[in-house]
Amino acid sequence: MQIELKRDQIQDGHLTFGKFYLDGVLACEALEPPVRELEGVPVTNWKVRGDTAIPRGRYRVIINHSRQLDADTPLLLNVPGFEGVRVFTSGFDGWITVGVERASQGLLHRREAFRELLQDVHDALNAGDQVWITVK
Repeated sequence: MQIELKRDQIQDGHLTFGKFYLDGVLACEALEPPVRELEGVPVTNWKVRGDTAIPRGRYRVIINHSRQLDADTPLLLNVPGFEGVRVFTSGFDGWITVGVERASQGLLHRREAFRELLQDVHDALNAGDQVWITVK
């Protein structure tokens, strides 16, 4: 399965909106912290801990159990300068929040979007597919 996160709007420098596509089909809305990435500059030079979107790139996705959340969630592997990047209904450093529709300062129906995304990723992994996300 190929997931694509297309970032499309930064609001007030505090939020980055985007869209999640699963194998080319729009699946849900996305929300991240501000994009601070500087092309060719090491992550440590532009990352603000707890308030920075992950770098553009392609990352493998697995599902594993988060002790912090006490829930199974998609986890992005080998994200430069970040650890434990997850897709969920709320965000921490680098995390990607999903929802059904946008609101002025966030996303609505986050649990619904998360459940559907989690099921899709789970189904792909159970079918023996690898899951990858490309962040643009």
